[in-house]
This record gives sequence, C-alpha cells and structure tokens, in this order.
Amino acid sequence: MANEHQRRSGEGEIDLVDLMQGVWRKKIWIVLVALPIIGVSLLYVILAPPVYEAKLYVQPPSQNEIAQLNNARGGDSGLPTYSVKEVYEIYLKALQSEALRKKFFRSEYLPSLDDDQRRGSRDALYSQFNSLLKVTQAGKDMPLRYVVTANLEDPKRAAQWVTTYVEMASVRAKHEVLTGTHSDILIMANNLERQIMSAQAGARKQREDRIAQLEEALDVAESIGLKKPSIITSNLPAEVSAGTVGSLTYMRGSDALRAEIDTLKSRISDDPFIPELRVRQEKLSLYRSISVDPSGVSVYQQDGAVEQPDKPIKPRKALILFIATIVGVSLGGLAAIGRSQWIKHRATT
Repeated sequence: MANEHQRRSGEGEIDLVDLMQGVWRKKIWIVLVALPIIGVSLLYVILAPPVYEAKLYVQPPSQNEIAQLNNARGGDSGLPTYSVKEVYEIYLKALQSEALRKKFFRSEYLPSLDDDQRRGSRDALYSQFNSLLKVTQAGKDMPLRYVVTANLEDPKRAAQWVTTYVEMASVRAKHEVLTGTHSDILIMANNLERQIMSAQAGARKQREDRIAQLEEALDVAESIGLKKPSIITSNLPAEVSAGTVGSLTYMRGSDALRAEIDTLKSRISDDPFIPELRVRQEKLSLYRSISVDPSGVSVYQQDGAVEQPDKPIKPRKALILFIATIVGVSLGGLAAIGRSQWIKHRATT
C-alpha cells in the first residue's frame, strides 16, 4: 500500500512537471492572450481623460461671525438669541438642498456642455451631474464638518465649482437668516406701535370723558351760583370732602371747573399722562433703528484654502496596467494548459 501511494505521488509530481513543461512549450499562447488585454488597458490609460478632484471643507461659524444677528435680542426684548448651531444648521440645510443643486445644475453645469450634450435627457444629465458634485460628512469623529467634492476633467473648473457651490449655499442661508431676523424685529416693532397707538387713543377718550363730566358739573355749579368751593380741607369727614368728586364735583365751584375744562381742551398731547409710554417709545425707536450688515455675518467657516488639483485621481494607470498584466498572464496560462492537455489527450487516443 505504501509503495502504491508513493508510486501515485510520484506520478502526480511527474504529471505536474509535465504540465508546467507543456505550458512553457505553449508559452506563445500566454503571449497571444496577455498582449491584447495589456494593449487594451494601455490604450485606455492613454486615451481616458484624466479626472481631477477638488475639495472644500466647511465647519460652523464663530460666535463673532453671528454677533450682528443678536442685536437687540435676548434679555427683556422678547426675542431669543441665535446660537452658532442654529445658524450653521440653516446653512447645512441650504448646502444639501435639492433646490440649490438644481439651481447650480442650471447655472453652472448645463452652460459647460456643448449643444449636442445639452440635447440629451435632462434627467440623465442631472444624474450625471450628481455623480460629479457631492456633499458629504467629512468624518464620523467631526459630525459638523462637511466636505464638498467635485470630480472633473478640468482642474480649474473643479476648484471653481466647489467654491461657487459653497458660496451659493451661503447666500441662500444668509438670506433666510437675515429675513427671519428682520421679520422678528418688525413683528416686535409693529406690536409695540399698536400698543402705543392704543394707549394714546385710550388716553384721548378718557380726556374727552373727563371734559364731559366737568362740563356737566359746571352746569350744576352755575345753576346754583357756586363759584368757589365751600369745602377746601381734606381733614373733614369723608361724607363732606366727597362733595368735590364723583356726582358732587360741582361743589368745586364754577371757576375751578371752567379752568380745568379749558386746560383739558387745550392739551396738545396726552402722552405725558400715559404710564410706561416713554419706555415703549424708546423700545420702538430701538427696534426701528436696528440694521444688520450682511457683510458682517457669516453662516459657515471655510476650513483651509481651495487649491487647484495638479494630480488626477483617475485613471489609476499603474494599478490598471498591473491588474491587466495579471489577468492577461493568468488567462494566457489557462489557455496554454488547455492547449497542452488537448494535444496530450489526442496523442493518447
């Protein structure tokens, strides 16, 4: 048994040697199969246009860059302050919005195509555009840091694309933030203005009512010939001193009543007599004077400069040629083995 096993093992080794010798004798097949594969890959490497990648990283703005948004906000203003996180979230929403991508597609991508390319399916063109420009999270360890990537054949245009796209998102987000800020301030100012006008109208009505009461009391005082008040001390019992107010106001005398009526009628403004009116007017003036300079507000920070790429990321020439060589030689070797076995089989039959 042992001898039989050794004999078979020996035959297997001889067969393997014969097989390798057969492959070597048919090495022309390796060359015939490998050369076309390597040639095609080499042709692809030569003719394939290079693709360059430009990247731009963004991160949250600083507190100073949103400071103007919080003018007259917080405290007793009734308006909450903006946080860095809130402002940056608005920017990220704009950066990843479909509306911005389609606007960029129309304004930047389509004009870069020739007439024949633009005649194609708009959906197909938009799908191709989405593969060229991407917005992704820069890393799981920094969830607020995002990267805008453009892969184009023109390195200069790739750098321009990421810069333009990030700025378009900034304009969109800044407009939303500033519009919201202006709207909040306008609402507060309008509410204050309505409160002031209501208080002024109420004071005017109260003055008119007071004049009507005094004129009625004046008629009574004149009908009884009372010119001077008969009671002028406040130390008398309440029943007596009450004669100068309420339904017995006529007891103040016609002279005093007429003087007060004339004073009330000649009053130019009731504002000095309205409680808290000046506080409201000052706050209204503050709200009306608030202005936010858009150039002083930033909704994001650019992390690093955008440089024009000088080395293409595609095609990876060395890798393609290496893989093509391995595949070509392997397929050629299989072809040589097959040819050798076929010839051997014919020789034994």
